[in-house]
Amino acid sequence: MTATISRQRNAAVAAADSSKSSFSITASLLQLSKHIKYENLAAGLAGGVISTMVLHPLDLIKIRFAVSDGLKMRPQYDGMMDCMKTIWKLEGIRGLYQGVTPNIWGAGASWGFYFLFYNAIKAYTQEGRQTELSAAEHLVSAAEAGILTLCLTNPVWVTKTRLVLQYNADPSRKQYKGMMDALVKIYRHEGIPGLYRGFVPGLAGTSHAALQFMTYEGLKREQNKYKKMPSESLLSPLEYITIAAVSKIFAVAVTYPYQSGRTASAELCEGIN
Repeated sequence: MTATISRQRNAAVAAADSSKSSFSITASLLQLSKHIKYENLAAGLAGGVISTMVLHPLDLIKIRFAVSDGLKMRPQYDGMMDCMKTIWKLEGIRGLYQGVTPNIWGAGASWGFYFLFYNAIKAYTQEGRQTELSAAEHLVSAAEAGILTLCLTNPVWVTKTRLVLQYNADPSRKQYKGMMDALVKIYRHEGIPGLYRGFVPGLAGTSHAALQFMTYEGLKREQNKYKKMPSESLLSPLEYITIAAVSKIFAVAVTYPYQSGRTASAELCEGIN
């Protein structure tokens, strides 16, 4: 009898703890939602789309070099300029912008969601505090934003990778005709796992944006300190561009091996051209 009562009491305590935990998570999410600002979504979306439209040819060349393994099934290039000239000669401007549609969708959505989540998480973390966030807190906030964004956009990146790795110049012989055709075919032949190829290395890859934003926030704070201004003061456009470029170079240098691995993982499929 005593044992039964004890078990019932323990079960009641466990249920109460579970209810409190569930309530705590819900309350945290509601509190986080108060910090969501859709202008951050619009800013990230605009920046992602514009930069992609300008730089897509370089991204295409980077991906082709990342999966280059010496196989004769793939064209061999002597360098970046040779790669660009070869694609231009065979396919013209259309070849250099192969896969641009999912890249625009992916970059726009990724940066839009990323800025939305990152600034909301950062504001939530700093709520009620007078002190600035530490480098580690910026790193964690950026990583959390990256994971949420990846869950929403991974299928678009798989589609983009498959499209830019179609080497055949004859459109009629290409496996995928466009973004929607690729999405439908990947889902039809490989299911949800096919659309989420590269997701696990992608999780590790959230360190790329996390390192970039941690470095960016630190450099911005140091620049304002050098100018003897409050840490959240606005900088000049040139200062923002310089700080963003330096932080990006640092993140790329640290995480490039992951980028190559994820690209190769996303490429895997039957009968790719």
